[in-house]
Amino acid sequence: MQELVEEQRNKKGLGREEQISLLHRLLELQISEPEYYTDQIIKGIVLVLLRAGVDTSSVTLDWAMTQLLNHLDILAKAKAEIDTKIGQDRPLEEADLSNLNYLQAIISETFRLHPPAPMLLTHYSSDDCTIAGYNIPRGTTLLVNAWAIHIDPKLWDDPTSFRPERFLGVVNGLQSNKIIPFGIGRRACPGETMALRFIGLTLGLLIQCYEWKTAGGYKNVDMTEGGGITLHKVKPLETMCKARPIMDKILSNGLD
Repeated sequence: MQELVEEQRNKKGLGREEQISLLHRLLELQISEPEYYTDQIIKGIVLVLLRAGVDTSSVTLDWAMTQLLNHLDILAKAKAEIDTKIGQDRPLEEADLSNLNYLQAIISETFRLHPPAPMLLTHYSSDDCTIAGYNIPRGTTLLVNAWAIHIDPKLWDDPTSFRPERFLGVVNGLQSNKIIPFGIGRRACPGETMALRFIGLTLGLLIQCYEWKTAGGYKNVDMTEGGGITLHKVKPLETMCKARPIMDKILSNGLD
């Protein structure tokens, strides 16, 4: 990472259009606020963005595709929604996501069962407080178990089943308020909006552009969860896909 910082620092003489990057912007801030934007701070910002944004998004897509392959009826409903509302003449766009309610429900249910960071970022009590009847003294490090909240039978009907329908209709608002994959309040993840758009667009395009089935003739994909800061699968997802008609149009028209 330090080599990348030095490389970007040495490109200051290039044309403006060639310089714009996250590192370049941070190095500009280093000039105006050198006491804060040290190389160490810059490297930390970049690594946090990569770790928090890339890994969590990829693991969520991994779980979403796993659940769809294990529930082909749900995959068929998602495909039917996209085919009906978007069709096979153009690729799905970000502006379409608000009209794809079932796709959004699939994503919400994936976040519920598989929060990418099952133990949310640590909190630090700035004052004495009471949480769930427990007295928490000032200066205590607190961890919130989002995974346990998301499968609490007191909060959810049939909590361990993958049922996107629970996030449809008039109850959607109430249900959505009970999932906290991005945290909540002032310490909530600032990348939530970007993550929802990225995951929705990517998953929607995968469903729209390809037919999917499990690899190796397996009926179901292994759902064993691994350990770690992010909730990965023990066995990486292996699947097979076949291009749908829209891919011919995309490739022939040179669409991005």
